[in-house]
Amino acid sequence: MRHLPLSKAYQLLEPGPVVLLTTAHRGRANVMTMSWHMMVEFEPPLVACVVSDADFSFTALRATKECVIAIPAVELAPTVVAIGNCSGRNVRKFERFGLTPVAAEYVTPPLIAECFANLECKVIDTRLVNKYDLFILEVLKAWRTSPHVPVKTIHHQGYGKFAVDGEVITLKSKMR
Repeated sequence: MRHLPLSKAYQLLEPGPVVLLTTAHRGRANVMTMSWHMMVEFEPPLVACVVSDADFSFTALRATKECVIAIPAVELAPTVVAIGNCSGRNVRKFERFGLTPVAAEYVTPPLIAECFANLECKVIDTRLVNKYDLFILEVLKAWRTSPHVPVKTIHHQGYGKFAVDGEVITLKSKMR
């Protein structure tokens, strides 16, 4: 074993796919790239996510308490990275990156048509926002393109490196 700088420990635990988070505030939709999130509960589905107070989306999420988590496939990777490399303060990202906003059923922020799945969410707990920028979201509605079409997602490994989903194996499990 060799020493790993603590600043790189997160690269070992990055749990899920890179996603896009949409918000809407004062009549303006925005989208940001996010990889710091995790499932907290199954039913109802709860997601914990970190949205830095330096992000343009933070103010909208805090004020409106609603968002959409859109899950892109690997084909959108260059767009996902480009979205993450600019700020909604200066750029109207839906227009700049040619994303198609789709009206959600329960929340104001739009779904993203180019993503294979979208989760409409509301903020249900903000107790850790001031200290850690951590929001707890409840998924109100989930959308997915055909579940029979295989999709590969990207997973952030830090400093511009991403892993792409690999081989899928099925093992006996007691979980449903």
